[in-house]
This record gives sequence, C-alpha cells and structure tokens, in this order.
Amino acid sequence: MGNPLRILHVVVNMNRGGAETLIMNLYRNMDRSKIQFDFLTSKEGVFDDEIVKLGGKIHRIPYISDVGHFAYKKQLDGFFRKNHSYKVVHAHMDKMSGIVLQAAKKAGIPKRISHSHNTQSEGGLASRIYKWYAGTLILPNATNLLACSRQAAQWLFKDKTNNANILKNGIEYQLFSFSPETRCKLRKELNIESDACVLGHVGRFAQQKNHAFLIDIFANFIREKENSYLILVGDGPLKPEILAKVKAHKLEEKVKFLGIRSDINQVLQAFDVFVFPSLHEGLPVSLIEAQAAGLPCLISDQISKEVDLGINLIKFLPITSKSEWTSHLMKLTTNNTKRSIQPDSLSKQGYSINETANELKDFYISMSG
Repeated sequence: MGNPLRILHVVVNMNRGGAETLIMNLYRNMDRSKIQFDFLTSKEGVFDDEIVKLGGKIHRIPYISDVGHFAYKKQLDGFFRKNHSYKVVHAHMDKMSGIVLQAAKKAGIPKRISHSHNTQSEGGLASRIYKWYAGTLILPNATNLLACSRQAAQWLFKDKTNNANILKNGIEYQLFSFSPETRCKLRKELNIESDACVLGHVGRFAQQKNHAFLIDIFANFIREKENSYLILVGDGPLKPEILAKVKAHKLEEKVKFLGIRSDINQVLQAFDVFVFPSLHEGLPVSLIEAQAAGLPCLISDQISKEVDLGINLIKFLPITSKSEWTSHLMKLTTNNTKRSIQPDSLSKQGYSINETANELKDFYISMSG
C-alpha cells in the first residue's frame, strides 16, 4: 500500500478562521491512508493538538510581519531546502502565497497550489502594496490554482481565472440540522427568553466583517422590537472598538459576545436570523453552515452570489442603507417560518464535506502521479 502522500499546507496559523475551518473539515474527512496533511505555520493555533492526533506534522517559521521580508524569505528557503521531499505544497495565504510558492519552486517541489479564499486584501496601504507585489509571484510559481468561488478566483488569478478549479467549502451538514432541544438548552445557558428574537453573526472582529454597521442596524431594530438580542461569535483586533460602540448605544445587556466557540453547529440553533454585512468575502463557510441550520440570512450584496444554495434562505442587501436592513429584519422576524430544509439540499449543491474531501483527494493523487 505504501505511505500516504503528504501534502504541506501553508497558513499563518490554524485558528478558527473560514479557510482553516475548511482545511480541518477536509482533513477529518480525508482518506488518511492515502493522503496525510502537514502544516507550515508561523503562530500557534487552536487546531494544533488535533492535527498532531490525526497524524500531521506542524512546522513553524517566524511570520513576515515579525521578522521582515528578507528574513522571512531566508526562513522559507531554509525550510524548503531541508524539506524538499514534499511533492505538493498547498498555500492558503491569498496574495502572500506568492512568496511561499516562489521558495517552493526554487527548492524543486514539483506541485505548488495557490488557493484563493477571499476577494480583497486586508491591511493599510503599505501592507496592501506589499501584498500586491507578493501576488505578482503567484502565477509564475504556481502549478495549480484553486478557489472557493469564481469571484475569489477572479480576484487572485485575474486572466488565469478559467484555469482555476473551484473547490466548494463543504461542511458536515448533518451536524447543523435544526434541533428545538438544542435551541432551548442554548438559550437557557445564554439567559435568553424562549420568545425573544435573536440576531446572530459569526466572524472575526476585522474590518472586512463590518461589525460597526451590524451594531447600528441592531440599535435601530431593537427600537422596533424590544425583546431582542444580538449574539456575536468570534474574536479579533477590532473587538475592543465594537465593545465600546455597544456601550455607547447602551446595549450591553442585549449584545452577547461569545468569543471563539467550537460548537457553532449548536450556537446557530439559538438564532432567528443570521446577519452578515461583510464588505468583501470569498465564499464564507459560516453562510453555508447557517443555511444548513435552516436560518434566514440577511447578507451584503458584496458577497459572491454562489453562496446562495437556492433554498430561499439568502437575501442580499446593499450596505448603503441601514433602514433597508432594519425593515427586512422586521419582515423576517415577524413571519418566522419553520426551521427545516430538505436534508439533501446541501449535498445536491456540492457542499457536503465528504464530496469535497473526495474531490480534493483525487486532485492530489492525479497531481502526484
């Protein structure tokens, strides 16, 4: 049978972000007798222990923002010189993947994948200029292109968009099926009345997720519907700013910050509507999960239309009008329909993790052949 093919995934860290959650979903559902995942990271992450349990190795080098461009390149070159036996390197760092793939090519690693999970770069001007430079290194150094959506492919690969394979952000959708018992249990834990209206959001506290807009909408909404709560799941650099904004609106009793959770499938059961006003996205796993839980989703029209699974749960709205969001929320929470979807509606659209993991396994095997 021989040893499994070891794939090196390159990420900043293995924390609960969208791309990292997808990688872990794939890893858990991968045929590990054939494919094994190793990781090159720069910081510790919450999934590290599980990775080691599943048989993966974690390599670590300092990140570019800590050591600067030249030291980072030197670390990458040194790493790939020592570990040149990898046949496949799979980089998930959006534009920054260019620098990684350049080092992998230099070390003679035959297959080098760039995977786009987004549609825009984060950071200030200097950081964006640097990322633009790093992004120019992707096409000369990648042998294969993957993206979570057409829009994400278009952003990272420009005129090579059509060469990219779309790998859907599959999930273990059975875990998300609506459960009235879980809803009751979670609301009790969170001190939320069973007849209250709960808006929810899952995402990092970062510019892209537009939390400030979300707090303003909620402040308007609660004037109309007093018995309401907003649940925010996640962590990130802008959390203090959002906490301050909640305080300024005197909503401390009504907005619940849950931090990072490993039981998102259960937390979603407590929500009535999923609100997601992002400024840009690739194809958010959290929106696939919310639809799997049968939740109506009010989302920004900046998000790829591919996220709509065609089960009447997604409503796209412009992020220019807060009043439009408020009135749609009123509509959604008044005709609160039953929370059930056809069990196979996600797998029909190709969002079952088993299918995604099989597809990726075949892709890896065909590359290494």
